[in-house]
Parts: sequence; structure tokens; C-alpha cells
Amino acid sequence: MTRTTTRVLLTSASILALVVVGCAKRPALTGVSAPTPSGAASAGATGPSTTATTPAPAAPAPAATATAPAREPAATPGAARPAPKAFEAVAELKPIHFDFDKSDIRPGDAAILDGNARWLTANGKQLVLIEGHCDERGTNEYNMALGERRARATMTYLMSKGIQQTRISTISYGEERPLCTAHDESCWSQNRRAQFLAKSGE
Repeated sequence: MTRTTTRVLLTSASILALVVVGCAKRPALTGVSAPTPSGAASAGATGPSTTATTPAPAAPAPAATATAPAREPAATPGAARPAPKAFEAVAELKPIHFDFDKSDIRPGDAAILDGNARWLTANGKQLVLIEGHCDERGTNEYNMALGERRARATMTYLMSKGIQQTRISTISYGEERPLCTAHDESCWSQNRRAQFLAKSGE
């Protein structure tokens, strides 16, 4: 083999060695793709995630409202307050009368009450029941209230004459106990009255 041929073979071998070494240093490409984010993988495996919701706090129960106890009807003055049926008519105690829709004591009726007060003063053991009455005009409710005003106005007058309140009771019958049943003023004027009953307080 000639020197020239040897040189050519060495040069070729060197080139081939460089090519092989260069190829060995090139990194190998793989088919592995980037990892799927863990959240997405979890969603794909189990379906959409359900967010736990905290139940809204229950609305507070309304505070209990203090209810005032029902008021009892006002007591009619009078210490004993016996039942009306315990009283009876006394000839010396005269009734008085009122104008339509009024509870004022008229001058003529004041004179009658003065006589009643004198009898009650002389008979200090007697209790008196004053009944308030009305004529038929007006509602039952209105007439019951008007009868009560008439009975109380009469009681107030007697008290002004020295009769003790503890001896007096009042009741209203409204239009329920008429003396006259005709439908005219002469009859109605008789029904608008305060009437007196008495009972021994012993």
C-alpha cells in the first residue's frame, strides 16, 4: 500500500469517527406529551366537581311579643255590688228622665234627685241600684253605652249630695226594657230614664 493510499484511508476513518461521535451526542426525541394538569384529570375521571355549599343560617325566630292581659270591664262603683235581682222598687225613689241622646241632668230632674238623696240619707243602710234606659232609636251598642252614661251621671249627682259611692251600683239596659212601646216622642220620652231600686245593706 502506498503512502498516499494510507493517508486517504486515515482521513476517511477520522471523518467517519467524527460523524459517529456527533450522532451519539444528539438527544433522542420521545413521544411523551406534557402531563395533564391534575385538576383536569380529576374532572375527567369523576365528572364535574360539586362545590359543597354551606346552608344559609335559618332566619331567627321573631321575638315573642309580650301580650298585655285582657282588661276586665270596669267595675261598677259600690262595695257589695249585689245582683240586680236582689234589689226592689221603692216608692220614695223616683225616676228621672233625659233629653234625646243626652245624659245631662235637667233642672226639674235635679229636684227629683234631691228628694231621692234625702231618702237615702235618712235610710243609711240602704244600697241603691241605678238603671240607665234609652228609647228604641240608635243601635243596641250605642244605647247600652248611653244608658250607662245616664246611670253614672245620676250617681255623680247623688254623690254630690253626700251619698257614699260604696252604696251605689249602676247598670245599663239600653233600649231592652221600655216602659212604653209606641213609636212616638211621647212614648220615647218615658223610656229615656234613670230608674232606682234599693236593697238593705245589713
